[in-house]
Amino acid sequence: MRTAYRVLAYLVAAEVVVQAAAMAFGVAGLSHWVNTGGVFDRAVLDGDVFPFPEVAGFVVHGINGSIVVPALALSLVVVSVFAKIPRGSSWAVAVFVLVGVQATLGFSASDLPALGALHGINALLLFGTAVFAGRRARGAASVPADAEQVPSAAQV
Repeated sequence: MRTAYRVLAYLVAAEVVVQAAAMAFGVAGLSHWVNTGGVFDRAVLDGDVFPFPEVAGFVVHGINGSIVVPALALSLVVVSVFAKIPRGSSWAVAVFVLVGVQATLGFSASDLPALGALHGINALLLFGTAVFAGRRARGAASVPADAEQVPSAAQV
């Protein structure tokens, strides 16, 4: 379970990188499209056709952010209960909470664009927390509560 915990934590961190790359890809494509004469308006948003290929970046960002990353974070919380990593559940819950904040900021940014900046900052916090959680799983093995203590040289 320790390995599953570590893999899930690192997958969350990797998905943050994918999210950033997908968004940068989409924005770069949008910029290129507008600079070559494309017009971005409500009709484009409501249309069923991708006006430029890099729109796929926005699609990937939306699917990952609303389905994949939350599912990984929830799985991390569940696995943390069984992984017996010291404070592992606390870090898994922190990742899950940051994912919830991230989703809320992302969905709310269309109403209040300034939240987009917080969305980016929170992504960095989420990345760092997920990496830290993964590294905790590599640390010292947990000791069962009922394990017999080995006496030190001073006690013998």
